[in-house]
Amino acid sequence: MSPVLVGSTGFVLLLVLLLLRIPVAFAMFTIGFAGIWLLNGLQAATGLLSSETFALASNSELIVVPLFILMGNVASVTGMSRRLYEAAYATIGQVRGGLAAATVIGCGGFAALSGSSVASALTMGRTALAEMDRFNYDPRLSTGVVAAGGTLGILIPPSTGFVIYAILTEQSIGRLFMAGILPGILLLTLFLLTVLLLCTLKPALGPKGPSTTLAEKRRAFLGAIPILVVILLTIGGIYTGIFSPTEAAGVGAALVIGIGALSGTLDLRSFWQAAQSSVVTTASVMLILIAAHLINPFIALSHLPAEVSRMLVSFDLGAYGTLVLILAIYLVLGCFLEGLAMLVLTLPIFMPVVLSLGIDPIWFGVLVVLTLEMGLISPPVGINVFIVKSVAKNVPLVEIFWGVIPFWLAMLVTLGLLVAIPQLSLWLPGMM
Repeated sequence: MSPVLVGSTGFVLLLVLLLLRIPVAFAMFTIGFAGIWLLNGLQAATGLLSSETFALASNSELIVVPLFILMGNVASVTGMSRRLYEAAYATIGQVRGGLAAATVIGCGGFAALSGSSVASALTMGRTALAEMDRFNYDPRLSTGVVAAGGTLGILIPPSTGFVIYAILTEQSIGRLFMAGILPGILLLTLFLLTVLLLCTLKPALGPKGPSTTLAEKRRAFLGAIPILVVILLTIGGIYTGIFSPTEAAGVGAALVIGIGALSGTLDLRSFWQAAQSSVVTTASVMLILIAAHLINPFIALSHLPAEVSRMLVSFDLGAYGTLVLILAIYLVLGCFLEGLAMLVLTLPIFMPVVLSLGIDPIWFGVLVVLTLEMGLISPPVGINVFIVKSVAKNVPLVEIFWGVIPFWLAMLVTLGLLVAIPQLSLWLPGMM
């Protein structure tokens, strides 16, 4: 049997397993190990498994994953994550759609602490949905803005998606973090404009919220200062070169734990809860990375990337045309596959094409991560929509999917701007 046929068969089987909701790491491990066994023998498969597992375990850069996850979990259990939301709520809650806009800002702030889209949607859902319900917000707008706002967690640094992309493509985690800042701010701004436009066209969607006194505004802003300090120190430290991403993660986690302990909001029970959750999430990410280091050599041995590269080049679309085609494939896959699975499955195939066309891998990383975000709210699998549904039990699932459509379109506009203007992604990394 030819290597290409083995690779194609393995790729199709992997897609089927993922669509059947088989755990990502297990599916990739099974296909990768079996494929290398078929192509190179059992000894090669077992040798690669042991060597790659050791290589990953000894990779100090990966410490960034549990530390940033711990930072976000501690911020969540201590209530720090809602401080930016409360500050935005106090400032703009009294205008039409103000509570929805405050939710977007709160999601952006929590994204800069946790790097997790699912955690952002869940935390802001518990915090903001009750308030919007209290002031009779349309369920489509309230649930849609939480589901879409949560997606900022994978783009605004620190981002687990960028860390995985960096490991799989051997790119700089710090440069990828910097590359996500301006696109993240752009997307957050477009989400705010979307809320404003919807509430201007149909005021009943987002009634005015409560007005607050100057003292209440001051108190809300003072509460948000520690969170802003943590965000500025971690991201600013990476940008200026004071910290590596790993050191920034350590500093950020230590600061959040210290703030929680000093303020009395973090006790041993809540810290244990945050640590347990961090271990489970980290283990899931590490298992996926180990499986990726089996599936990637299998795909390479099958010569599948070379065949796909030849096919795409034969279309003669040029660099931009090929890039648009690849992003369109990601958008379709995002309707059915989980984000990390998409990264691991497609990067070994598309990266050789991208590099051969002279496309900047940092720029491509931002575009890919944004398409992963869009998949988080795309039917029928949109994970963030189901997360919001778990909080808003009385809102039909179809209503939440209708609610995310305007924000999905805002993401599509952002994607178009980033394709048309690469410097939106590359300017900050170039200034480091």
